[in-house]
Amino acid sequence: MRQIIAQVEAAYARGEADYRKGMLAEAKVEFDRAVDLMLSSGVDVRSNSQLSDEFDHVVDEVNALEMEALKQGNGFVPQEETTPGEAASDVTFAVDPNLVAKATADLATTKSDLPLVMNDYVAGFINFFANTQKGHNTLLHSFERAGLYKGMIERVLAEEGVPQDLIYLAVAESGFQPRAVNRRSRAGGMWQFMPVGDYGLGRNRYVDERFDPEKSTRAYGRYMKFLYDQLGDWYLAMAAYDHGAGNIQRAVERTGYADFWELYKRHELPSETQNYVPEILAAIIIANHPTQYGFDDVTLDPPVLTDTVTVNYSIDLRLVSDLVGAPVDELEALNPSLLHGVTPPDASFDLNLPAGTATLFDQRVDAIPESKRNAWRYHLVTPDDTLASVAHEYQTQPAELAAVNQLSPGSDLKGVDALVVPQVPEAIPTAHRVLYTVRRGDTLITIADRFGVSLAELRRWNNLTGTRVEPGRRLHVAEPAPVRHASQRAHTSVTRSKPHSTGRARGSGSKTAPASARKGAAKKPSGAGN
Repeated sequence: MRQIIAQVEAAYARGEADYRKGMLAEAKVEFDRAVDLMLSSGVDVRSNSQLSDEFDHVVDEVNALEMEALKQGNGFVPQEETTPGEAASDVTFAVDPNLVAKATADLATTKSDLPLVMNDYVAGFINFFANTQKGHNTLLHSFERAGLYKGMIERVLAEEGVPQDLIYLAVAESGFQPRAVNRRSRAGGMWQFMPVGDYGLGRNRYVDERFDPEKSTRAYGRYMKFLYDQLGDWYLAMAAYDHGAGNIQRAVERTGYADFWELYKRHELPSETQNYVPEILAAIIIANHPTQYGFDDVTLDPPVLTDTVTVNYSIDLRLVSDLVGAPVDELEALNPSLLHGVTPPDASFDLNLPAGTATLFDQRVDAIPESKRNAWRYHLVTPDDTLASVAHEYQTQPAELAAVNQLSPGSDLKGVDALVVPQVPEAIPTAHRVLYTVRRGDTLITIADRFGVSLAELRRWNNLTGTRVEPGRRLHVAEPAPVRHASQRAHTSVTRSKPHSTGRARGSGSKTAPASARKGAAKKPSGAGN
């Protein structure tokens, strides 16, 4: 017993140290380990006073730290990082003539497949990103994260026939965060598609392909090509991606100018869209000359490398974790389009695994009946394991565990490498609500964290206060889906609404461009930069 408590205290101490360093994800792993050590000890926690006191102590301490963390973000879920566009949304840009001259000279040696231009608007963003800590840090982190997906994005954009430097729209949209969600507009993913609209991205109660890096990039490339074909100009296409093609077309028709900068000068665009294009151009120029603007410290994150297996059945990521020996959070990061950690039962899904583990997955998954892969587990036997201890760890019955593994109830596990563990599947989201059955050790905070909702929402949906909740209670962990009228659905199926940097939704216009919006159909001012 003392050994268990010592291990629990050590795990908690490591978690607290990580927490104090701001390493919330690492802290959560250690805190979970401390609780798991007690629950999997083989001893009934509540029947042993020492272990029960330790359990209450650890849970209370973790809850207190989580409440502290909630003031800064969503508990132990690291707060989504501000994008460069959001960081710049309330900034007044100073223009440095020396910087303008320097950047203009740099353009002469910048290789880009976009028609880059230097003016005071672009220079203001370069100054913000190069010479302020806030601007520098947000752009630096975006550049670093880009390494995860850069190769994939470049390949997809080339296949879709759009300029490679359009990769930097992700700087403004999400900072290359594939699970980014605008809390107000509900735009989501690396390219911030709205949950309504036809972009070739599937969305159901299991999967949201807006969060799939490659599929959403494919949709982004095709949509940008569509906008360019409609508007005949890449700057106008970029503005339309932000503000809607119909709105840009109407601005062109009102003024007669098919030129972004002229629309900017005439105040025909919202301030967010006015800033959108020069912000991206500034990022492109800095990316091509990083050391000249103080970004000599960029270290790209290593590219995501995976094995991919196509599954035509429902499988829980916890089972996948058992099979390939990878943490669940790593599998979640490799499969960001999965909404609840389980693949859909009625459609094929390309499941990403850590590189080099596909063969191990194929060898082991056959031990689990296909119909049970959304619930059952796979346990690698250790020398100290018994049928009783494994059954206790997974909260099942020893006789049932023995039966599914074709063992007699009194068998030892000598010579047994692994056990298949029967489990009851958890509730799967319905079209309107998700119900979750509270387990021992759960709190409202840990449940909110698991399902990606706020503590306030969880309390409101279930008429609760505080953070404690009794095991066995069924909680609503998602709000009801809003009822939409047929006329609304018909309208939104052909529109795209984008978030402002302030979080408001932007309206999009028709995707059918009039002839006057096509390149050459409207007059352009002399000296137009694009």
